[in-house]
Amino acid sequence: MELGLNIQQAIKPEDIKVWFKAAEIFKFPKNGGACIKYKDKQIAVFNFTREGTWYACQNLCPHKMEMVLSRGMIGEDHGEPKIACPLHKNTWSLKTGEHLNGNLSTLKTYPVKLDNGFVYIGFSE
Repeated sequence: MELGLNIQQAIKPEDIKVWFKAAEIFKFPKNGGACIKYKDKQIAVFNFTREGTWYACQNLCPHKMEMVLSRGMIGEDHGEPKIACPLHKNTWSLKTGEHLNGNLSTLKTYPVKLDNGFVYIGFSE
């Protein structure tokens, strides 16, 4: 993780160089998250079944620098899918990584695709 950066960037589909095969779809809880590891990164992956959508972001909470976001609660804020940190309830957009209830750093988000029963996360390196 880029701990020294204040602003994280979303990985854009055109920047993807690697589709990492994370796990089988059934390994992820419905309407919840799980953590996967790719190289030195911990990635929170969310199966938002209420929306029929998957999301991925850094697992590191920028507030207290703890690897906990995969254990947070997912929901919506005015139609925006969000993750709430399980420690202090700060919330971020699962689409953009933007902090929704203050001015904390943006989360790095990653593209997700499903193929042949597996979840893949897109990385630029």
